[in-house]
Amino acid sequence: MTASTKKMPSKASPTRREPLSHERIELAALVLIDMEGLEGFSVRKLGEMLGCEAMSIYHHFHSKAHIIDALVDRLVSRVSIPSHDLDSVKRIRGLANGWRNMARQNPRFFPVLSLHRLNSEVGVTFLNEIMLTFRAAGLERERAARLFRVMNYYLMGAALDEISGYAKGPSSLNPISDGDLALKFPDIADAGEFFAPEQFDQTFELGLDLLMEGAGLLGPAQ
Repeated sequence: MTASTKKMPSKASPTRREPLSHERIELAALVLIDMEGLEGFSVRKLGEMLGCEAMSIYHHFHSKAHIIDALVDRLVSRVSIPSHDLDSVKRIRGLANGWRNMARQNPRFFPVLSLHRLNSEVGVTFLNEIMLTFRAAGLERERAARLFRVMNYYLMGAALDEISGYAKGPSSLNPISDGDLALKFPDIADAGEFFAPEQFDQTFELGLDLLMEGAGLLGPAQ
């Protein structure tokens, strides 16, 4: 090759697309639901976000329902499980607050999760931790089972109320004025300051205290 011979530039390598995986699809699905809600979620839109055809996603998940199942398991598995070395009260608080934090971090998906039966192995593993905690506290089987259900009511209701409930729900087309509220319903008006979002933490902890008092694990809540 002579000095005047020019070396041909090599063809640029095409950008390599990150391969699809269950984890990548699930994480993208959570982002899409967070942006558009479940009503705006579809496998086609998920494919657009991932830069692939919907059919490619169906190679990993047979249907949209299978994706929802996987998201439920993913979020439930994120709830931290307190050490079994802790006493029952601390474990219950840890499980309850872990669940609440998961719900608040995923407000667009949690309403779906709240109606989803946790009967996969991941879901039952989490539920089993609650039951084990009540039994370890010395509660007999019926008492433990009923308190298990009561805790379920409380955690689901509290989370739904905080992320999409009363404060964010539709209002009456003819709401009472602040003046009439204070005049006709002074006790409701006076309590209003304790209904604000910055009061949620203290109210949630009071609810846990009452639940554990009812279970005989705490003295009377103050």
